[in-house]
Amino acid sequence: MSRIGRRPVPIPKGVKVHLQDGSFVAEGPRGVHVEPIHPDMQVEIGENEVSVRRPSDAKRHKSLHGLSRTLIANSVKGVSEGFTKKLEIRGVGYKAELKGSTLVMALGYSHVIEYAVPEGIQIKVETPTLIAVSGRSKQQVGQVAAEIRDFRRPEPYKGKGVRYEGETVRHKAGKTAGK
Repeated sequence: MSRIGRRPVPIPKGVKVHLQDGSFVAEGPRGVHVEPIHPDMQVEIGENEVSVRRPSDAKRHKSLHGLSRTLIANSVKGVSEGFTKKLEIRGVGYKAELKGSTLVMALGYSHVIEYAVPEGIQIKVETPTLIAVSGRSKQQVGQVAAEIRDFRRPEPYKGKGVRYEGETVRHKAGKTAGK
C-alpha cells in the first residue's frame, strides 16, 4: 500500500464533502472546491474522514492512489484554512501596490507592471516589499505566485528581484578589475 494513499483524510468541523459526477466536492467557510478524481480510484466518505482505495497493485494505480489522496486532502484544507504564499521584493525602488483588483509593481523596468488578480485568489500587499497570495486552491496559489515571481526573478549578483519568503539565493562574485 502507498504510505500516503492509505492514510485517511480527516474532515474538520464546518466542512461538508460529497462525490458528484466523478468529482470530489468540498464545501467550507472559504467556499466550494471541486476536484476531479480518476475513475479507477474508489473514494469512500465516512463520518469524520475520507479514504481512497485502489483496484490493483499496478504501477499506475499505485501512483494514482497517493495523488488522489493528496488532492482530496488539499481540497479539504483549502476550503477550511486556505493556502498562502508570501513573496519578497528586493531592490532599490522596487515596490508593489494594489489598485482595485490589479497588482501594480515597479521592478526596475522603464514601465510599471500590472497584474490582474485571477478569480478565487486574494492578494494582499502587507508592506510595499511583501506580497501575500492566498486562496483555496493550492495549485492556483502556487501558479499565481510563480507568475508574479517571473516578472523579475532574483539575480545572483546583487540578489535583486522577487523571491519567495525564506528563499535563499546563492550570490556569485562579480568581475574583478584586471592589472
